[in-house]
Amino acid sequence: MTDFIVHGVPGSPYGRAVLAALEEKGARYRFAPVAPGTFQSEPHISRHPFGKVPVLEHGEFKLYETQAILRYIDRVLPTPPLTPSDPQLAGRMDQAMNVNDCYLFNGVANVIGFQRIVGPRLMGLVPDEAAIAAVMPRADVVFRELEKLLEGQAYFAGPAVSLADLLLAPNVDFFVETPEWEVLGAPRGALVGWLDRMNARPSMIKTTWPHVAEMAQAA
Repeated sequence: MTDFIVHGVPGSPYGRAVLAALEEKGARYRFAPVAPGTFQSEPHISRHPFGKVPVLEHGEFKLYETQAILRYIDRVLPTPPLTPSDPQLAGRMDQAMNVNDCYLFNGVANVIGFQRIVGPRLMGLVPDEAAIAAVMPRADVVFRELEKLLEGQAYFAGPAVSLADLLLAPNVDFFVETPEWEVLGAPRGALVGWLDRMNARPSMIKTTWPHVAEMAQAA
C-alpha cells in the first residue's frame, strides 16, 4: 500500500495525535493542509461529511474520526504496538481516550484553547474571559481525573506509551501556553511529569505547530 496522507491544519491537537502516531511507527506520510474556511466545501467535505480534520488516506482507503484513525494505524502497523495486550490496560486506554474527547476537548480545551491561543493567533481575537471562567469548574474536574488516572504509572495505560497518551498529550500541551495551566496543570505532579515525558519523545518534537506549519508550506 502507498504512504499515508493526513489532511489537516497546523495547530490541530487531533491532527497532531495522528502525525505523532505515524512518527511512533516510523511510517512515511505526507501532510496535506486544509485551508481555513474550506472545511465545509469541496473537496474536503467529500472527505469528511461533518467538515472536520483530520482525515487519513491510505491508498484508496479513507478514514475520518481521530480515534478510528489511530486504531487503524496501530492495526496496519503493529510494531511498535500502541495498544496494550492486557485487556484491563487496553480498557484503561480506551477510557482515557474517551475522557479526552468527551470531557477534556469538548467544553474545556475547545473553549480555553480557542480563546487563549487559536482565536488570538489566527484571527486576532481578544480572549473572552467570561467564557473561560464559565468552563473552569468543568476543567478542574477533568484535570483532577487525569491526575488520578496517572497515579502510580508512567502513562495512561500502564508502563508503555499507548494511543491514549498520543491523543491526550497534544490537547493537554495546549494548556501550557495559557494562564489557566498554573491552576489546572502545574500543581499536579503526575500530570506534569507525564507531559514532560511525552514532550521529550521525537514523535511530539517533530509534530509541534511550527513543524507542521513547515510541512504545510512544503506541501
